Amino acid sequence: MSEKRDYYEVLSCAREASGDDIRKAYRQAALKYHPDRNPGNAEAELRFKEATEAYSVLSDAEKRTQYDRFGHAGVTGGFDYSQTGVGDILSQFQEMFSDFFGGFGGASPSQRKRTGRGQDMRVHASLSLAEAMTGGKHEAVLNGEVACDTCSGSGAKAGTKPETCPQCRGSGQVTAQRGFIMFSSACARCRGTGSFIATPCESCRGRGAVEKQRKVLVSFPAGIDTGHRLRVPGQGMPGRSGAGDLYVDIEVEGDAEFERHGDDLAHRVDISFTDAALGTEVEVELPDDTSVSATIPAGTQPNAVVSVRGKGVPHVDRNGRGDLHVVVGVRVPTKLSKHAKKLLEELDQELTKADSERARA
Repeated sequence: MSEKRDYYEVLSCAREASGDDIRKAYRQAALKYHPDRNPGNAEAELRFKEATEAYSVLSDAEKRTQYDRFGHAGVTGGFDYSQTGVGDILSQFQEMFSDFFGGFGGASPSQRKRTGRGQDMRVHASLSLAEAMTGGKHEAVLNGEVACDTCSGSGAKAGTKPETCPQCRGSGQVTAQRGFIMFSSACARCRGTGSFIATPCESCRGRGAVEKQRKVLVSFPAGIDTGHRLRVPGQGMPGRSGAGDLYVDIEVEGDAEFERHGDDLAHRVDISFTDAALGTEVEVELPDDTSVSATIPAGTQPNAVVSVRGKGVPHVDRNGRGDLHVVVGVRVPTKLSKHAKKLLEELDQELTKADSERARA
């Protein structure tokens, strides 16, 4: 599938669907397109992968919020199920169905694997108004642990690998019986991972990670605003079962020339008294280096607002832009030549005469 469909469309769900509705929709789609029910059907396999990817996003509250706000751009860098083998998909499918029907006797293998997942990280990113309007890629500097190069993050010495825990035999769980009831808990020796490191890596001492400064390239969508948060999958703290995620909190700096109100921009332009009376055109240079022409009608009063539709900040969650609001200031001369003063006095007499004629009419 060259272009991804809307995840809600894939699962035939409304955007306001509850978590239960999302699960039911995925279960129906997964059963319909399951490879066992459609042997040799490439189209069914693609639909099965597509539904699984949609569910993996919409069933996660954080991912769903990002997707609702930014669309596919909000979850860029996530797991691409279309490029994954059916065996891995089915493994994920089994885990999801354990969520549907519940289960007893401890965590599933995939759930135990997640116990070794690295922690998530949060950083703050400050953008200028111009950068927020145009979007693009910017580097985030992180100080923390990264996967050890010597052992590739396994924690085991080169030439060795983690061994199956002899206490739980790789299950990650130990059981104890009290009367007729069986209790299950995480194995204390391997901490529920099902394996342990007999010969630790000398570089990281078995931790699988070392302290290091690194840079992550983060994609900022055009129109992003203060309070938004971006999720970068797999760029958090490393772990034996994979790295956590990186969350980037956004702050857009104030601008000396423009005020931002949502996706609208406000900008003040001062014009002469004669331009206000006769009308004029003004050019406004926006922070993103584009130029907008605004028409000031004749008779414009001080502090009047002239709006230009669709010339504000790009909408981050849909096509189009906000509006540009031009606040008109009128420059009143503080010093006049005798000739200019005389002309203004004549103009005042002419305007007073016109007012009197309108009043009599």
